[in-house]
Amino acid sequence: MPRELVIPAYKIRCAGNLDRDIWDTYVLNHPDASLFHRFGWREVIHGTYGHATYYLMLIACNRGVDAAARRAQRWRRSAEGILGVLPLVHLKHMIFGNSLVSLPFLDGGGILADSSDVEECLVSEAVTLARSIGVDRIDLRCERAIAGCDGMSFAGNEGRLAPVRIAKRSSKVRMLLKLPGSSEALLKSFKAKLRSQIGRPLKEGCTSSIGGLELLEDFYRVFVINMRDLGSPVHSKDLMRHVLEVFSERSKIVVVYKSGAPIASALVTGFNEILRNPWASSDRKYAFMSPNMLLYSRMLEFACDQGYRTFDFGRSSPGEGTFKFKEQWGAVAAPLHWYVLSTAGAAPEPDDSPAERYKLAARCWSKLPLAVTRLLGPRIRKHISL
Repeated sequence: MPRELVIPAYKIRCAGNLDRDIWDTYVLNHPDASLFHRFGWREVIHGTYGHATYYLMLIACNRGVDAAARRAQRWRRSAEGILGVLPLVHLKHMIFGNSLVSLPFLDGGGILADSSDVEECLVSEAVTLARSIGVDRIDLRCERAIAGCDGMSFAGNEGRLAPVRIAKRSSKVRMLLKLPGSSEALLKSFKAKLRSQIGRPLKEGCTSSIGGLELLEDFYRVFVINMRDLGSPVHSKDLMRHVLEVFSERSKIVVVYKSGAPIASALVTGFNEILRNPWASSDRKYAFMSPNMLLYSRMLEFACDQGYRTFDFGRSSPGEGTFKFKEQWGAVAAPLHWYVLSTAGAAPEPDDSPAERYKLAARCWSKLPLAVTRLLGPRIRKHISL
């Protein structure tokens, strides 16, 4: 059985639409919160792909708890006494698996809590939920380590139910760049070689634009080409549209053009002092012009001028090409703490490398006509959590 926790009284329930404000109030006031903890991602993911969501909230009950104890344990972070949250999305497919993910398609999400006891309660609740809906795997994508995750115990581990086994992924990092106070200072901080590379697409006649929904089609035109060439099914355009609508105050599209045609594009969205780049693409036909250099330069300039203090280039594998590209801008690796929990008793696979059959599928996909990948891609991509 789980060890006795120090929380004297609490309840865990799934948040609904009416809980959006209290959820976000908790997130906005938590020092470890990230963009991916915002309640709006529930609307983005469900609205795009229809996946079931379970947004767990642990709420302290004040019954029998004196004021001194509440202060000592930080019971009252918000008026409703929320002590922790865990957003979960249910992905189920005969090929790609049956799992609860926090959060799919993104680098983070995971648990946000006031203490390790709250973390353990939320993980235990996630395990109970998984078993009740027939899920055999839980993926938690956290940007900080879950204290004592390897030592957690769960109801059923000593009984008839299969034991829960936990593995940690360690192959991915975030690439973060600390920003100066202005775009002018940023440009001066770059080495001469980098400034020369940024200037190349300008000499080739490339231009750029920053905007919102009016640039979505231009963004997606490049995105579809890039994903096809990489051998990956493309996300639905609705996913980006929902991001731009739900997080309209902090989301922008950046596009690089050559002779009026989009050749590189990115979507950025911010939270607190961090601007993130979840999706960026370029048309490899124009690689000799280095449009990516202009694209990233514009994103970084925008981040500085909007008052962000850090730019998150997104997930990379150390040593690979994208890692080195981001490193040249001065970005520094920060570990991602991704946990895999198996509720079926089998040891979970911590490695997120594609199996050989998927590598073959990727090669075949990259040969398909663009119109086919644009039509079929979202129907497949919705089931792939990475």
